[in-house]
Amino acid sequence: MASPDSEQPMPLDDAAPVVKVAPKPERLLSIDALRGFDMFWIIGGDALVRSLCKWWGTPGAAMFGEQFEHVEWQGFRFYDLIFPLFLFLVGVVIPFSLTKYQTGEHPRSQALQRTARRVVLLFLLGLINGGLLKLDFANLRVAGVLQRIAVCYGIAAVIYLFTKTRTQALIVAGILVGYWAILTFVPAPESHKAGDFSIETNLSGYLDRHFLPGKIFKSYYGFGDNEGLLSTIPAVATALLGVLAGQWLMTARRPGAKAAGLIASGAVSVALGYLWGRDFPIIKILWTSSFVLVAGGFSLMLLGLFYTIIDVWKLRAWSFFFVVIGMNAITIYVAQNIVPFREIAQFFLNGFAHTRYCSDLARPALMAAGVLAAKWLFLYHLYRTKTFLRV
Repeated sequence: MASPDSEQPMPLDDAAPVVKVAPKPERLLSIDALRGFDMFWIIGGDALVRSLCKWWGTPGAAMFGEQFEHVEWQGFRFYDLIFPLFLFLVGVVIPFSLTKYQTGEHPRSQALQRTARRVVLLFLLGLINGGLLKLDFANLRVAGVLQRIAVCYGIAAVIYLFTKTRTQALIVAGILVGYWAILTFVPAPESHKAGDFSIETNLSGYLDRHFLPGKIFKSYYGFGDNEGLLSTIPAVATALLGVLAGQWLMTARRPGAKAAGLIASGAVSVALGYLWGRDFPIIKILWTSSFVLVAGGFSLMLLGLFYTIIDVWKLRAWSFFFVVIGMNAITIYVAQNIVPFREIAQFFLNGFAHTRYCSDLARPALMAAGVLAAKWLFLYHLYRTKTFLRV
């Protein structure tokens, strides 16, 4: 029989070490909704708005419709925000998914393995999306949206795992200043001119033409690649801005203070970006440092706005449409090149589209809405069946 003393707790010095398990971070619906809002424009929202503006036919509508097309070279429109916003959100979720590897709950080696797997799978998906399965290697585009996401995610995740917030901020500043210095003071061999930001002879395009594997298509800038080698460096800074925002959201500050901090820092970033843009032009294709600040600033403000409405004020019903898209963003990005959504929409709408009730100007808007509806219903089915692509 055990003595009474055996029932007492052991002295602290002799007890087994206690491992503190960090609470699992709360999933923020605003992040899923904002990702869905961003992807909405990629999967056809842009085409719908442009067709509606043409149908409306006024000069104001035409000017508004231009916001849903990329600037040819220098400048900034709403549609130039879409890709950097997605990359920013990739960074935002990194602290939420990897924080347990910083607390000692799990070894960092697991995080590195997990990150490497995601990078490889995303890169392969990008190659498949770019035509790898056709085995036409002469016309294979190695660079691409998913490939850039893969590279930037991997680098940002490793930086997050091994550095603190202040170091991450310094790395962002170092990337932006360093990229400015490279493009400003290093001339491309073909132009022999430092600070050349022209379409044809900039340094980034030169490196793509001579060192980027795969084919460079005219539809993707032509003199280089939209997601080329050198311009991927500042894109990492975009993802790291998201990492910083994600860590800010995970702090113990009041929700209102966190929202205000995001919006205020975003406004400052936009102002600094436009100011810097006077010397270092805002060019999305080159992903210039001024572009990083402008796009990152608008991304911060949008995140703050969505966070305020959805997670602070709890006004969530309206966001369901976007959440359905955001929960399977990569899925629909790839699926829209495989599933014949346009043919499905035409099957159901072609009859009405060619009646006297649908004008020639209204027909493109009707079909664009039909394609969007087909894609959303496809995603809604995946959402209802809890089918999510986890890369």
